[in-house]
Parts: sequence; C-alpha cells; structure tokens
Amino acid sequence: MTAMTDLASRWLGGSVVAASDESFGEKENLLNPAPAAFEPGHYGNRGEIVDGWETRRRREPGHDWAIIRLGAPGVIASVDIDTSFFTGNFPQTAGIEACGCEGYPIPGELAGTGVTWEQILPVSELAGDSHNVFTVTSTRRFTHVRLSAYPDGGIARLRVLGHVVPDPRELDGLTIDLAGQEHGGIVAGSSDDFYTSASHLNRPDRARTMGEGWETRRRRGPGHDNVLFRLAFAGVVRRIVVDTAHFKYNASAAVALYGCAQDPCPPDDSPAWFPLLSRTRLQPDTRHVLPAESARPVSAVRLDAFPDGGLSRVRLLGSITADARRAAGYLWFNSLPAPQAVDCLATAGIPVKLAIEIAGQRPLLADQAAGLHTGTGDGGADAYRLLAGMLEGNASAAAKML
Repeated sequence: MTAMTDLASRWLGGSVVAASDESFGEKENLLNPAPAAFEPGHYGNRGEIVDGWETRRRREPGHDWAIIRLGAPGVIASVDIDTSFFTGNFPQTAGIEACGCEGYPIPGELAGTGVTWEQILPVSELAGDSHNVFTVTSTRRFTHVRLSAYPDGGIARLRVLGHVVPDPRELDGLTIDLAGQEHGGIVAGSSDDFYTSASHLNRPDRARTMGEGWETRRRRGPGHDNVLFRLAFAGVVRRIVVDTAHFKYNASAAVALYGCAQDPCPPDDSPAWFPLLSRTRLQPDTRHVLPAESARPVSAVRLDAFPDGGLSRVRLLGSITADARRAAGYLWFNSLPAPQAVDCLATAGIPVKLAIEIAGQRPLLADQAAGLHTGTGDGGADAYRLLAGMLEGNASAAAKML
C-alpha cells in the first residue's frame, strides 16, 4: 500500500477559510496535526473548552459547514471525520464536497455560483467519540473541501488523506526539495519508529521540538537504522540537508545516503543503489548542508543512520528531470476537475471553445498530444503549442512562438 499524506494538515499550510458557526469550538481546531485532547471541567465564557470545532444548538432549519483549503492539492483517497471526546454533542451525519480552483479564492467566491463542488462523501452516519473513516473514489485533484455537519454539533479533527499532485508550472526552472512532502515526496519505510515517526523528516517546516523529528530506540546489537524516501519527482540531487535540531544527546552519530532510479526499489544490497553521500559524521543539534556526490538522476533515496538515534529533518535539494516534469504535467492536467482544466487552458491563452474541447478529450497521453490540434479547427496549432508548453514545461517559450 502506498503511503498517504494528510492533504489538509496545517503542517502543509492547510487552513479553514470559513465556517457557518464556531460558538463553542474554533474551526481552526479541525486541522490541528496533534490528536485531539480534552480535560473535562474546564470552562470559559463560551462554555466547556473543547479541542475541536463545535457549533451552537441549531433551532432553525439548515446545517453547519466548514470550508477547508488543502495545504497540498491532490487526489483524495479517504477522509477521517474524528469525533473524539464528543459523545452527546456530535453531528448525526456529515458529508463532504470538493472543488478545484486556481489561485486563492475568498470565501464568497467559493460559495458562489462560479465554483463547481463535487460530492466525494455522501451524507453518512457518524459515531461519537470515534474515528469515522470513509473511502473516497474520485480520481480528481482538488484544492478545497467543504465539510457539512447535520444538523450541528462538534467534530474534533478532519483528516483528508491522499496523494499530493503538485502543479508543475510552479516548479519550472527551480531547485526544490525533491523529497518534500508538499511536493508529493513520501517516507515509504523505516527500520524503527519507536519514539517518533520517520514521516516527520520530510515536512516542509523546521522542527520545534525533539518530538517533531524521527527518533529510534537504543540499538543494543549490530546494525543500523534506515529510512526510504520516494521522491516527488525523479531528479538530480545537488545538496543534502541533514538536520539534528533539538537532538542534543541522542542524535545519530553518522549518516550515509544512496540513490536509485528503479521502481519499485530494489533490495538494499542491489548494485542499483549508488552513493549520494558517503558515511559522514554528524554533530548534535546542528543543520548540516552537504554536497551530493553523484549527478545521476534518482527517484528514491535511502538514508542509513548509524547506529540509531534521532534526526529532525532531511532535505534533498535538486532539479527535476525533463521526463519527470513531462509526466507530472500530464498527471496534473488529467486529474483536474473539468472547470479548472478549462480555466487553466483559457488563462494560458487558448480560446474558451478550444479549451472546452481539449479538456473533454482527457486523459491525454504524451504520445497523443502531438496530434491533438488537428481536430480543433482555426487556432488549433497555436493552442497545441500552448498546451504542450504548459504540460511539458517551458510554457513561456511556447507562448513566444505564437
């Protein structure tokens, strides 16, 4: 099973942009990355203090809702409507819709007629003080979700689990963290997560405490710990950042990194793995910036930590290969909701009529796109050049050809 990311997490920049009501519990609590907590008997001016989103008792028709901007747009695989500690005051049912929007729309725009919302979770019964997990079958890439609670009540957390689908147009010509969670990189496995998870390592922020890093148990026998990163894009790693911030007495003593370009990843002893960083001594509570020792493209990286201990963050800074950029462009465009796909094409300079026709021909494949313009009538060739530039990179150069 492929590891999933909480697309709505505040670690990635998710936010609750609007809610119908938050009389008892603030809407921002929904996206708190930490598990919900509750201490009974603590009261404020609004009543008992809750760690979640809780609305007033509804005395009129309707229902409550909250709109969430995903920190990382992507394809949603499941949702967890967590009602922890809400026992007599949780919603009876809930549903979720999603949409894909360009830019940064305000709440009024998201609630207006110009945005098409797709139901990804029909209204479903909830249990109190429980993780209510539902599968989502849509394969579209979404930027926002709208949680509807019927008729009112409290929800502790909302987790939107799925796979990041970045907009590759934003990354053209840039050096990025190829392993970064915000771009779609994942921690695919680790030898030991005894104290804290290795999935912390590729978060986009700096760790604030030792608890926000990766720490293994004390090793009493031979061997060493390791972590496997599946990169967001195949690319060439130029710089490696290994941060031991806050690990003062228990940092790993040394690390070595290996890369490979095979998918799936081969066994650790396979010759397909080649060195990116030879075994290097680490200092505690220090951000190490180290040059990569190979310019060969990689799609996965294995970090060996000797012999055990803790790391707070790992960054693999580099550039995306042309083939990976092309594949990402088609994956992104094919997964867009139809209105957003048309909007992207029209913004790129393609007439709306042609944009609707092109969006209707998805999914597009790289070897099919070259002939796409033949059936689009006047302006089709120019539209194709703009489309190819957007999907395969170098969109500005394509626009200059017109």
